[in-house]
Amino acid sequence: MTQLSLVFGGSHAAREQAIAVAAAKGARSTAIIEGMPSGEATLDDMPVDAGFEIFRVAAGCPCCHGNLTMRVTLNRALRRRPDHLYLSLSNATHKSQVLSFLQEPQYLSLLEIGPEIDCS
Repeated sequence: MTQLSLVFGGSHAAREQAIAVAAAKGARSTAIIEGMPSGEATLDDMPVDAGFEIFRVAAGCPCCHGNLTMRVTLNRALRRRPDHLYLSLSNATHKSQVLSFLQEPQYLSLLEIGPEIDCS
């Protein structure tokens, strides 16, 4: 089962830095990052374990108009069975709706909702 952490709040760079620190703990990890980097340091430039993979998706609320893109990316990431998945939201306004879709039947046997990372 893959442990999932929602990452939200703060700047894009702060969220990516928090993921880099958490991912450096050695588990095979994947990050799905909503929105494009601001030009500040990104995960692409940070030292992380070789078992780390990044998926970037265009900004758009994952439970509203970005739903299909997020679901397709999530399904692709889960096929690789990472130990930990970080889902970085550019806006946590609909965090409860995102958590709701992550607890749908198709994800219940694949994901364990873990601790959130609040970068505010």
